Amino acid sequence: MSMGTAATNPLLGLIAPPADYPVPDEGLVMYSSKVRFNVFGLGLKTMTPEGYDSVIDKIVPGAQKLAKEGANAILLMGTSLTFYRGAAFNEKLTNDIQKTTGLRATTMSTAVVEGLKAMGGRRIAVATAYNEEVNRRLNTFLHEAGFEVLAMKGLGLEAIGDPGKVTQGDLEDFSAKVFATAPKADAMLVSCGGLRTLEILAPLEKRTNVPVVSSTPHALWAGVRLLGVNSRVSGYGKLLAN
Repeated sequence: MSMGTAATNPLLGLIAPPADYPVPDEGLVMYSSKVRFNVFGLGLKTMTPEGYDSVIDKIVPGAQKLAKEGANAILLMGTSLTFYRGAAFNEKLTNDIQKTTGLRATTMSTAVVEGLKAMGGRRIAVATAYNEEVNRRLNTFLHEAGFEVLAMKGLGLEAIGDPGKVTQGDLEDFSAKVFATAPKADAMLVSCGGLRTLEILAPLEKRTNVPVVSSTPHALWAGVRLLGVNSRVSGYGKLLAN
C-alpha cells in the first residue's frame, strides 16, 4: 500500500511486522507533505521469539520488492523483531537489506538507540508492550548498545493487534509509573511499534522531565533522515523538534 502526496517526493519503503499494515498514521501526521510511503507486511502474528523466527526470512525479499517498486530507502519496522536476537543480528539485518537492494536502510531498534543517544540518554527507564521474555531480550540489546537500564516494565501483550488497543491515556500513565520507579533515569524509552505514542511524547516529557523516545515516531524520524529530508516536527517532544 502506497501513500503520500506529490509524486516527486522521495519514497520510504517500510517493512512492517503485521500483514496488511497501512501506512502508519503517525508517518502521515509527521511527514505526508515531504515523503511518500510504501509498506510491505511480513504477516507476524505474535510478539514472541517463535513469531519473529517465523517471518525473519521474508525481510530481505520484502526489501527487494520495495526497491523494485521505487523505494529510495528502507525502514525495517518492529522494535522487538529487530532486537530479539541482539545488537549484532540487528546490524546484520540492516546490512543484508543494504547489500541486496543497494539502498540505505535502518531498523526501528537502531532508530531508538540513535534517538536516545542524540538526547544524551545513558541511564534509561523503559516501558514496553511486551511479555517478560521479550523484555529480557530488549534489556540485553540495550546493554549491548551502551545503556544502563534502571527500570523496565511491560504490558505483557503478545497478539500482534493488542498494542493498538491500548489507549493513549493508559499508555501515558503506565509509562509515567515506570519512570517513577527510576527517578535517576536521564531518558525514557517507550518500546513497541504497535503502540500509538506520537501524541504522548510531549506530555510524558513534561511529567518525567527527561527526553522520551518511542518506536514508531522515532523510526520514521530515522527513515526520513536516510532520504535526506528535514526530519524536524514540532509539538511532539524534544528529539523531533531538534
